[in-house]
Amino acid sequence: MSDEPLRPPDEGEELAHYDDAVIGRAFRWSLVVLVALLAGGGGALYWLKRRPAAPAPRLTMLSAPQVPPSLVAEIPVTKFTDITAAAGITFNHVNGAYGDKLLPETMGGGVAFFDYDGDGRPDLLFVNSTYWPGHVPAGQKPPTMGLYHNDGNGHFTDATAGSGLDVSFYGMGVAVGDYDNDGLPDVFISAVGGNHLFHNLGNGRFKDATAEAGVGGSGQDWSTSCAFFDYDNDGKLDLVVCNYVQWSKDIDFEVGYKLVGIGRAYGQPRDFPGTFPFLYHNDGNGHFTDVSKWAGVQVKNPVTGMPAAKSLGVAVADLDNDGWLDFIISNDTVQNYVFHNNRDGTFKEVGALSGIAFDSYGQTRGAMGIDVAHFRNDDALGIAIGNFANEMTALYVSQPQPMTFADEAITTGIGPASRLLLKFGIFFFDYDLDGRLDVLTANGHLENEISKVQQSQTYAQPAQLFWNTGATRGPGFVSVPPAKCGEDLFKPIVGRGSAFADLDGDGDLDVVLAQVSGPPLLLRNDQNLGHHWVRFKLIGTVSNRDAIGATVQLRAGGRNQWRTVMPTHGYLSQSELPVTFGLGVAARVDDVEIRWPSGKRQTVKNLRLDALNVVTEPK
Repeated sequence: MSDEPLRPPDEGEELAHYDDAVIGRAFRWSLVVLVALLAGGGGALYWLKRRPAAPAPRLTMLSAPQVPPSLVAEIPVTKFTDITAAAGITFNHVNGAYGDKLLPETMGGGVAFFDYDGDGRPDLLFVNSTYWPGHVPAGQKPPTMGLYHNDGNGHFTDATAGSGLDVSFYGMGVAVGDYDNDGLPDVFISAVGGNHLFHNLGNGRFKDATAEAGVGGSGQDWSTSCAFFDYDNDGKLDLVVCNYVQWSKDIDFEVGYKLVGIGRAYGQPRDFPGTFPFLYHNDGNGHFTDVSKWAGVQVKNPVTGMPAAKSLGVAVADLDNDGWLDFIISNDTVQNYVFHNNRDGTFKEVGALSGIAFDSYGQTRGAMGIDVAHFRNDDALGIAIGNFANEMTALYVSQPQPMTFADEAITTGIGPASRLLLKFGIFFFDYDLDGRLDVLTANGHLENEISKVQQSQTYAQPAQLFWNTGATRGPGFVSVPPAKCGEDLFKPIVGRGSAFADLDGDGDLDVVLAQVSGPPLLLRNDQNLGHHWVRFKLIGTVSNRDAIGATVQLRAGGRNQWRTVMPTHGYLSQSELPVTFGLGVAARVDDVEIRWPSGKRQTVKNLRLDALNVVTEPK
């Protein structure tokens, strides 16, 4: 499908400008005539009296120019099918709510697609919370994480028992990465009251390595989204962990947040003290060093000198294309942060300078999940952030000036359609394999009784899918209706984390949506458009083995596409490591180049179309 502008030249607007010019010239000429008449004085009056009376002026009615309607390409029919039960997924998230409405209850939980046993099929990990002390229901066992093994035929087997992940704590988010480069992906789980790192031992077994790795935090933290990435390009994965607010049950009750008509409700982050994120450097011996302060990622309130962050989402990207990874943190009710890599182990916070810190009016928003991609198939980088109810999804797009972004959510069409919903999980993915990245958000409110005070809001909310039209003028995204992708995708849930992967090996991307205090929604992509595709799994040798941070540039069908190997997308969650390129009707790939984190560049030849291609970094 062509990437040419889908909106024709606006001849109506040009006609309006032309009419305005004509009227303006006529008005100026009338003034000249009036001055001449006044200067003529009595003589002019004499002559005017001798001449016959001028006819009454005729008014010519100008009709408003008709603007040709914008042309929007036809949204393809691509069905998503709910296979949660059929696939054997029985996980249920437990938030432990018992009536006191403690804020963490409404903010979990994450989900990850990752191949924990290396068999080439993405498995699933669901992050669980637990019951609060003293409030365990009679006869109930403490809930644990949920690990599901993919058999490759659309079915999963519960592999939690005996895995080492069958533990109970108040989990929130997840990051996946092979931190010791042994070929087995390890798992970090953020939590309320202490984080956990699980080292993959193979054979479906994980060992809690938190203490020896030194990444547990203070034990008093409320950690949220997290990501493995190699910020100093030494071939070892480092770790960034977001922290939300300073929280305890006592603080929550001191805040005492209430809503008229409801009573006690889940409190606003404005009422809680801020925090700092954690940045851990991988020392290479199974241990990490907390370099948060030294590296410059601890932002303080300039007035109080106290920690300022209230962080929910993190995205990692090379924002200035210098070969060094930067990261962005989406904050709830305080400005978003952009940490630019100084290439010496330190970072500079440039959120306000880059244009990402605030909205277009200089205001903060309730920012949740975040993702980054080249959604226009050009050099422009897009940063999508899911915001609170009655706040539009943000879409910051890079401008010609280096490290400068502008929110183009309204002009691209994604903003107005997203305003009403409360957005958490968000990611770019090409669901119809046409070669253009689309956007999916998982949505759900915080307050289970919100409809009592806001009739426009509901607790459970449908997901929202935006199809990328490819237009360079007019709406670049349009909201996909159920008629185009089925009702299953839009089942109202209290959506939080979300992730994507090709779970059945057919080339298209399937989706999982997690919800708080309920079962997930696993959706199989049943598109049947005949589009070609190609997938890449990269293996680093000099770079980190997962090749996290590697960029693949592909040219096919007259267009360029970019993908970065990065499992961290959205909110609290991780998607698969392999990258997928939709080719549309193109039946060949013209060129593929990989830029590895080590700086090496590699041209890939002899690709297999409609298949997964495994590429190893040259030493």
